Amino acid sequence: MTLLQNPYFVVPLIAWAIAQASKVIIDSVVLHRLSVRRLATAGGMPSSHSALVVSLTTIIGRLQGVQSPLFAVCLIFSTVVMYDATGVRRAAGQQAIIINRLLDDLFIAHRGIHQERLRELLGHTPIEVIAGALLGIVIGLGIWR
Repeated sequence: MTLLQNPYFVVPLIAWAIAQASKVIIDSVVLHRLSVRRLATAGGMPSSHSALVVSLTTIIGRLQGVQSPLFAVCLIFSTVVMYDATGVRRAAGQQAIIINRLLDDLFIAHRGIHQERLRELLGHTPIEVIAGALLGIVIGLGIWR
């Protein structure tokens, strides 16, 4: 079996790709302009991290059974990833917003200083994570024989 025939690789990859493409579509509609760069960024609706790990967990549950040790490991892994997305990564993004505002104020007062802005969109709201998880379940249940 090649890697592209392996459901444990292909299904999560498809879930991730659909989530990333959804971000482009959603952001393009909201911003009224094509936002292709969203393909390569974290954060936003839906969570592609959640879609990826939950689809992996779902396909393992489907093909190996929910009683398998691998399913239990993936379920715990998925929970940690989703918790991290709404906790640590989201907090880091909120801190980046505050730091960028402070830097903007500092630069207005002291011209000539240049500092690269921090990325602000790092984590997810709980709704974005839930949407990604639901997408992962649907893809994990709906793809592969």
